[in-house]
This record gives sequence, C-alpha cells and structure tokens, in this order.
Amino acid sequence: MSFIWPTMLLLLLLIPLFGVLYIMLQQRRRRLAASYGSLGLVAGATGRGPGIRRHIPPALFLVGLTILAIALARPQAAVSLPKVEGTVILVFDVSGSMAADDLKPTRMEAAKAVARDFVERQPPSVQLGVVAFSDGGLSVQAPTNDQEAVLASIDRLTPQRGTSLGQGILAALNTIAVDDAGQTPDLDSSLTPGPTTTPTPVPEGAYESAVIVLLTDGENTDAPDPLEAAQAAADRGVRIYTVGIGSAAGATLQINGFTVHTRLDEAMLQQISEIARGAYYRAENEEDLHSIYENLVTRLVIKPEKMEVTSIFAGASILVLLMGGTFSLLWFGRLP
Repeated sequence: MSFIWPTMLLLLLLIPLFGVLYIMLQQRRRRLAASYGSLGLVAGATGRGPGIRRHIPPALFLVGLTILAIALARPQAAVSLPKVEGTVILVFDVSGSMAADDLKPTRMEAAKAVARDFVERQPPSVQLGVVAFSDGGLSVQAPTNDQEAVLASIDRLTPQRGTSLGQGILAALNTIAVDDAGQTPDLDSSLTPGPTTTPTPVPEGAYESAVIVLLTDGENTDAPDPLEAAQAAADRGVRIYTVGIGSAAGATLQINGFTVHTRLDEAMLQQISEIARGAYYRAENEEDLHSIYENLVTRLVIKPEKMEVTSIFAGASILVLLMGGTFSLLWFGRLP
C-alpha cells in the first residue's frame, strides 16, 4: 500500500498521546472516587462498577481516529480488476519507398492519416501499440489506452531505409508477447529500426485477442520471408490486416543517388492477410478499416491497477466512531 499524502501519517503520533491522556484521566478518576468514597460521599462506592465496558467506547474512538488519520493520507492499493480488452498493433512501413508521392502528399503521410482516423475511432477497451520497420523492426509505443500517446508516436515516424515485412511482423509479435507477460517493451526514441529477434515459442492460438494492422506498400526487399512471419502470427492466433499504401502504377524516387521505381505490391499483402486469417484493404478505403475492430476478439483479463481507497478507510473510521458513541450512550448515557 502507498499514500498520496504520506505526511498526514504524522497524525498517528497523536493517537498514543490520546491513549496516555485517557489512562491519566482514569487514574485521576479512581483516586477521586477512592477519596470521596472513604468519606461516604459517593453512594454505592463499594458496589460493582461498569468494569471493562467503561473502556470499550474510548478504545473504539481511538481506533476510529487511527483509521481516519490513515484515510487523510489518501492510501492507494493494487487492486486486480477484470477488464474486457483486445490489442491492435499498428505496424508502419518506414522504408524509403514510403516517401513516394503517388498518394498525396506522400505514401507515409497517407498511411499516417489512415492510422490517425483508425486510432480516434477505437473504444477504450482496445489497447493500441505502434511498431515501425524498414530493414529492421522496433516497438515505438507499447500497447496502451492512451490515444494521445499513440497519435504522438505515429506523428514521429519518417521514411528510413529498405523494406522487410517479415521484420515488421516479428517485431509486432514480440511486442504482443511482452505486453501479454505484463512487461514493458524496449522503446527506441531514435525511430531507427534494428534487427528483430524471433518471437519465443508459445502455445498455438495464445494471442487470439490481438491483431496486427500492417500499413505498407508491400515491396519486400530484405529477409526474413514475410510469408513465414505471417505463418508464425497465424500459429499464435494473431490475425494480420494489411493496408496497401500506394498505387499499382507506382512512382519514381531518387534514393541515395539512384533512380528507383516503386509500386504497390498487392499480391504480397493479400497472401500475408490470407495466411494470417485477416483481410486486405486499400488505403483510400478508410471506412473499410473500421470493420477490423468489429472482427476483433476481446478477452477478459485481470490486471493489477493502483486505486485510491480513501473512501474505504473514511467509511470504516466513521463506522467505528459511531459504534463507540452508540455503546457510550447506551451504557452510560453520555459520549466518552
């Protein structure tokens, strides 16, 4: 348990002082009772008194004040809460060919526009993550419900080097696995993709509540084989929805002094989506992308979250104080 205002716990130092003060008052009362009783001024001085009942109401008041002091410190506790959620990993192609302008203003900006619209339409039950890839892959944003953080990650993406669809898919699978294990993936603020490790083997269909949305022009130039990576995703239950960025006619680019003609490779993207039981979309059909969420399989998960429990302590303190006051009124006709 932690506290938002821990300095308020200093009030607990007053509780022992109240206890000592009560003991001193009781000793003084007994001395007075003995003194007046010896003079015959206290009727029934030798009779049977209330005994231990006399101390119950004050003890309850001290316990109530103790709980109230803890409540003032605003305690927090880790509470395991059930949630129904799914995970969507947006996998961005940041290769040099994404700078082509056959989609205006560029393929990269068109991909960002599609992704922004998709993110803003997602309900809070969907965790969104961002992965970037060129000739390597990296996790840019761990899965989160914070749409502003996801949109900021998308805005930072810029074209880099070659294209490895397989690296992008493997990086997304690693991100899903790390998030499922309750860990935080290593994030690279430089947005320079590096080599991606092969995902750790898991039981077949282990990640059925996760999908990958692959935004790319589909022109694969580097290992590993993207179809093998798609099969690895299918084995884990992860579906891949591919989004084609570009035109069939293509565009001509100047990259590192070379003239390169690049065009959308729809056939490759269709094969990937078929293997991973997803679907293929063209970037200009933004409305079609919203069906991805409709096909998303959510799951019930239990995740620990910090929750302020001040109200529980405050309620408990009031209850204990009321009990002390009630007993005192019933037994002695007064408050302690």
